[in-house]
Amino acid sequence: MAPATLPNNKTTSFKVHSENLTYSDDHITANYVYRDAAVSRAPDGSLNVTPTEKNYTFKTSTVVPKLGLMMVGWGGNNGSTLTASILANKHNISWNTKEGTQLPNYFGSVTQASTLKIGTDHAGNDVYVPFSSMLPMVNPNDLVIGGWDISSANLADAMARAKVLEFDLQRQLQKQMAVLKPLPSIYYPDFIAANQNDRADNLIPGSKLEQLEHVRNDIREFKEKNGLDRVIVVWTANTERYADIITGVNDTAENLWKSIKAGHSEVSPSTIFAMACIMEKTPFINGSPQNTFVPGCMQFAEQEKVFIGGDDFKSGQTKLKSVLVDFLVNAGIKPLAITSYNHLGNNDGMNLSAPQQFRSKEISKSNVVDDMVDANKILYKDGEHPDHIVVIKYCPSVGDSKRALDEYVSEIFMGGRSTISIYNVCEDSLLASPLILDLTILCELFTRIEYKTDEITEFQHFHPVLSILSYMLKAPLVPTGTPVVNALSKQRTALENILRACLGMAPQSEMMLEHRCF
Repeated sequence: MAPATLPNNKTTSFKVHSENLTYSDDHITANYVYRDAAVSRAPDGSLNVTPTEKNYTFKTSTVVPKLGLMMVGWGGNNGSTLTASILANKHNISWNTKEGTQLPNYFGSVTQASTLKIGTDHAGNDVYVPFSSMLPMVNPNDLVIGGWDISSANLADAMARAKVLEFDLQRQLQKQMAVLKPLPSIYYPDFIAANQNDRADNLIPGSKLEQLEHVRNDIREFKEKNGLDRVIVVWTANTERYADIITGVNDTAENLWKSIKAGHSEVSPSTIFAMACIMEKTPFINGSPQNTFVPGCMQFAEQEKVFIGGDDFKSGQTKLKSVLVDFLVNAGIKPLAITSYNHLGNNDGMNLSAPQQFRSKEISKSNVVDDMVDANKILYKDGEHPDHIVVIKYCPSVGDSKRALDEYVSEIFMGGRSTISIYNVCEDSLLASPLILDLTILCELFTRIEYKTDEITEFQHFHPVLSILSYMLKAPLVPTGTPVVNALSKQRTALENILRACLGMAPQSEMMLEHRCF
């Protein structure tokens, strides 16, 4: 049967009728039974499985705040592209291309351009609603945008420099973009490639502690000037090198603060921004691959109960990899070698041409298959892992149009070999920019969701390390001691089912027993 399609817009609404759900003027409260299974191993090696149940109550505020998005690296390709795209959508600006007239949209955004199944109708047809209608969410057109950049170029010049959007759209947005200028940012030459030095003409002076206080003041002023209820900060600036984890320097929150005050060389710009945001009770998301959240920073976020998320936007090659390897392993096929080659010509590519910055990216892209491989001990022995090679080259002439070439060599039935080769060409910033929207919108939503259990009698928020954002991120940041999930389908399912739980609805099931048992 064909699925029933409701109007694909953000105004589609529905109401759940259940004894487990209560609607009030400003909250949705849901009682939810979380069912799982506890597994233990007997002395003889056999497994004992015991179904478990745990009662949760979720309370979601339905009051959508006036939200600000501040981007670190606002004048980069992602920041300028996202800002222009929001203006185009907000003012319904169309533009001419050689293919014809193009209308603005939010394609590539999970919250704005995807749907969820909520059930079946009387005829047995699946019914889908826009993702954004599950719970009250911020409309991206209502976002107030600002941020920092080491380059003083206004957003119109930054948009032209990026060469991502069509000229006719840039022409129409030029005046609106020209009045937008990034705040000064933090620049430590040791942390990003030397080839970025020429752009660095818009810098916050002073010591590391003074720079942190400057950022805090920027957030406060932005919030006050625009009458905002909340601000989310997203790092979309250059990839930094990895910071060394040093005992006594950044291993605890206390030591990290001492190191900031002492101006220690191993405290990165992104960690300064993260610590400033935590001090301001402002969620901070790292969209680059470096280890911004050193142990001391994570500990401080946990102490202050402020959301952090990361790392590294998952937009193209890695997103596909997290789908394909999951498919192969679940099909009983054994990937033996994964070779990924990229070349691109934007400023991100130029920065990644430096060995230390490339190493940060290589780490984030290389770990994406780990949980899928570890899940199948039939295919892989303990410690066995596919060969995994990642190469990134800078090629100025291709600009933002990234080329990604992947080869997957797998062992199949009776010792046979299967090779899958994929060639992907994409506008890097047009894939990454919608992720910034989703991360911002979902992070804000989770600031309005609280829960309690039979053991936890007072409502509280999700863990400060917001791992639910992992669908949009290559190297998901998770609370210490909890599993890292990279498989894209599991990440999406978790996100969807948590939203359903907030409405007192059972997890999504594709059992379709009504069509199989009658």
